[in-house]
Amino acid sequence: MIGEVEDDIYKTLLESTKAIPWKINWETKVFEYIGPQIEPLLGWRQDSWVTAQDWIDRIHEAEREQTAHNCIALSENGVDHEADYRALTADGEYVWVRDVVHVIRENGVTKALVGFIFDISERKQMEEELRIANKKLEQLSFQDGLTGVANRRLYDQTLEREWARALRNGTPISLIVIDIDHFKDYNDQCGHLQGDECLKLVANALQDVASRSTDFFGRYGGEEFVLLLPDTGREAARDIAERCRRKVIDLAIPHPASSVGNQLTISAGVASITPDEGVEPSSLFGMADRMLYQAKRNGRNRFACGWPQAMPSERSVGS
Repeated sequence: MIGEVEDDIYKTLLESTKAIPWKINWETKVFEYIGPQIEPLLGWRQDSWVTAQDWIDRIHEAEREQTAHNCIALSENGVDHEADYRALTADGEYVWVRDVVHVIRENGVTKALVGFIFDISERKQMEEELRIANKKLEQLSFQDGLTGVANRRLYDQTLEREWARALRNGTPISLIVIDIDHFKDYNDQCGHLQGDECLKLVANALQDVASRSTDFFGRYGGEEFVLLLPDTGREAARDIAERCRRKVIDLAIPHPASSVGNQLTISAGVASITPDEGVEPSSLFGMADRMLYQAKRNGRNRFACGWPQAMPSERSVGS
């Protein structure tokens, strides 16, 4: 009599918690008990949980095989464990739950499993919201705040990755460094707000030139932009630099303070190299930057090209 009263007390305590208690006979794989809390959570009646197969069938197919396999293997070896998975509801929806499993053994042989099912859907929702927020923060950390294009931080990472790939595959990589001609004079005459709008227009136009998924375009700083071109040799890089120059001219942005003409133009430096051991990725930017200043010295609104063991060549308007 006392034992029955104690059992009733324990049962009442178990069924008054949010956690859902259960027990399975390991030899028969039959549920000996599952708490009534299972019905409000998943909608399945208590008496519908007959065998372990009912539990397996109500796990989301994406987690079903791994969850069941791990549980069986660990239970056979007497290892307590837990698993997070999406449980199927009676109306066809899914709820994230955590199953905490304790293995009961006798003489080294598994006899039964007892455990608790916890509703963790709210926690999973918070985790998903946090993941999305972190992803947005990461994207913002790689984005230029003014123009919306990639920033220098992402350029540095992309260069390291593409340089390593080009070195491994023995393929060429090219870089175009672009600078808006007389941009300080433009700001002085038109104002910084108009200067910001000008940067946005130029960035948007130049980004269209990066047509392949592997091409990288970003703002390096100030009025300077970079266009990184993996698997791109000299002639193709020259053609792309010319397309950049013409893209900006097509914007037809008035620039009365420019010594080049009456509208906004750019100058660019082009470098192309097939990476070799002992050569640093930064050398690519250094070479392109030197070519940029050569283009400026030669009159602006043009680009200059450079590559190892070759004399720089230059193409200007009309050439």
